[in-house]
Amino acid sequence: MKIVIVGGGAAGMFASIAASSNSENEVIILEKNEKLGKKLFITGKGRCNVTNNCSREEFFKNIVKNPKFMYSAFSLFSNIELKKIIEDNGCPLKVERGNRVFPVSDKSSDIIKTLKKIINKNSVKVYLNSIVKNIKKESNGFNICYDNNSEKNKCINADKVIIATGGLSYPLTGSTGDGYIIAKKFDLKVNPQYPSLVPFNIKESSLCKDMQGLTLKNVAIKIYEKDNIKNIIYKDFGEMLFTHFGVSGPIILSASCYIENDSNKEYILSIDLKPALSEKELDLRLLREFANYKQKKLKNIMTTLLPSKMVKIFLDRLSESINEKRNDKKENVSYVDVENINIADTDKSIRKEIINLLKNFDFTILSKRGFDEAVITRGGIDVGELNPKTMECKKVKDLYFAGEVIDVDALTGGFNIQIAATTGYTAGYEAGKI
Repeated sequence: MKIVIVGGGAAGMFASIAASSNSENEVIILEKNEKLGKKLFITGKGRCNVTNNCSREEFFKNIVKNPKFMYSAFSLFSNIELKKIIEDNGCPLKVERGNRVFPVSDKSSDIIKTLKKIINKNSVKVYLNSIVKNIKKESNGFNICYDNNSEKNKCINADKVIIATGGLSYPLTGSTGDGYIIAKKFDLKVNPQYPSLVPFNIKESSLCKDMQGLTLKNVAIKIYEKDNIKNIIYKDFGEMLFTHFGVSGPIILSASCYIENDSNKEYILSIDLKPALSEKELDLRLLREFANYKQKKLKNIMTTLLPSKMVKIFLDRLSESINEKRNDKKENVSYVDVENINIADTDKSIRKEIINLLKNFDFTILSKRGFDEAVITRGGIDVGELNPKTMECKKVKDLYFAGEVIDVDALTGGFNIQIAATTGYTAGYEAGKI
């Protein structure tokens, strides 16, 4: 049986491994790039967070969109099977914070080399620089036409076809929505696509730019609608960073999955800079610090509580808050120069404002960044079009879909590569049955 896989990313490679495990099958990968796994190469900052070492229950908690669709496929090829196939073929893995799994070498190229090694061993044919132009269903299978560097309108026939072309994220790696075009030609429902696991543009971007490059570790965030503080959309704990346009980092990327696309709502990102301390504990710490440095200025003490890049911005906000409240209570009050105030001149009301700002360092979210910076695509082939046990299209026999092209996505931490591998392997396994 001849099986053609369109796309040589994570989903396509795992599909080829499963399909070619039966030596009677002829398996071909058509990849538009000059090499396999181009997007996989840059994941995890080049280290490749290949999966997550969590339990099955925890895995599904981290799938944001259509988790139930993955139940059957995950039973066939889970994170356990993925780790085994990688390590059994010579690439040792390690588990880091958050159960993230990486190659011991910290090189994504080693994961790709391992998958290519299995592909070569299984005699999978790989045609690089091959751009599929058309797929036509015929009475005896499929006719696939493609262009490559040397020849236009080349055509091959296949008994079965697996579409693993990726989504729209990181288009420079070849993810340009080809799978959606193919699906629409077969009259399949394709849901709108949006960037996900993506940084935020922030209204106060000038402040973010002043703190550009600053990483905050072990902070807590919560996101809520500006007009409804009680409606918390998302909360998390971990690492984030400031950029010239706003904010990014692991907890920010995960938060982006929960912000509505095309929404007119304004959202507030509230950062708790001291999540390990309650307000009472924080007040006691301030009292201790102030007692030791009564003759120093407040700005000098704040360097013991905050990164230096943040101190002036924090004090400016503190000054604005204190003086606004004083003006609201009484007219013609003297302006408090917070930046140059001495510790001896601070009172309980100033400590209270400091604590409030440390626990609620807020920014306004303007929008998400685009597909060029998105880790994954939200949207794609509607899961109702596919058999979740096989990844086969319900309307078109012997046509399968796998990976990011399907409308399933998860948080950061290796879950999305696992989804690609699981759906790819399942499609390959089922297509490869004789």
